[in-house]
Amino acid sequence: MSNATTIRPEEAAHFGKLAAEWWDPKGSSAMLHRLNPVRLRFIRDAVDAHFGADSRSVRPLAGRRALDVGCGAGLLCEPLARLGAAVTGVDAAAENIAAASAHAAGGGLSIEYVCGDVGALGLSGYDLVTSMEVIEHVADKPAFLRALIGAMAEDGLLIVSTPNRTPQSKWLMIEAAERIGMVPRGTHHWEDFITPSELALMLEDLGMQVGQPMGIAWNPLKGLHLSNDMALNYILTAKKV
Repeated sequence: MSNATTIRPEEAAHFGKLAAEWWDPKGSSAMLHRLNPVRLRFIRDAVDAHFGADSRSVRPLAGRRALDVGCGAGLLCEPLARLGAAVTGVDAAAENIAAASAHAAGGGLSIEYVCGDVGALGLSGYDLVTSMEVIEHVADKPAFLRALIGAMAEDGLLIVSTPNRTPQSKWLMIEAAERIGMVPRGTHHWEDFITPSELALMLEDLGMQVGQPMGIAWNPLKGLHLSNDMALNYILTAKKV
């Protein structure tokens, strides 16, 4: 168990203020509602490939444990539970944990939610560890990744998504999306974005084998979709060597 060094209090406070609207598809988290199905498609394919699951199964994670770090109000935790996993969600904001717990209870889902820093909770043995759009908000990226890896089972799968640090992401995700209200002001800090090569190097330095990243792109015809274009956002897998 390490010291709680990855949480930025100001980031936790920012997202905690959004907790009440997290499940409103037209509220301040509307973009996450659009992004979630795209992430889930990637996660499902990665789970099937890594664990040899039947692609026709509706519960490919049955009998497995999943951990979502930076879970917010549970937008990813709930579908992971419906895919059969015993799910734990961790978030730095107590308001998010309260909102997540209430929403899961209302839907009849049994999900364990914990408020705190993943590096200080002593979690271990999870078959699947996910962290979606979180690493760009933490204080110490290598320490955060080390904590995610420490929570994994030896044959587990790690899936991380995050914005790329490019001129396109700066313009679209901050200059455009935050200015017109698609994303709450102050959500992103471009200098904290991490490129695919930087993230891969950090993971490899921690003894991980990194899969081929996939972009999450946007255009007016398709909306958000998986793509080879990683200029805005990307998602990747990693496993222990």
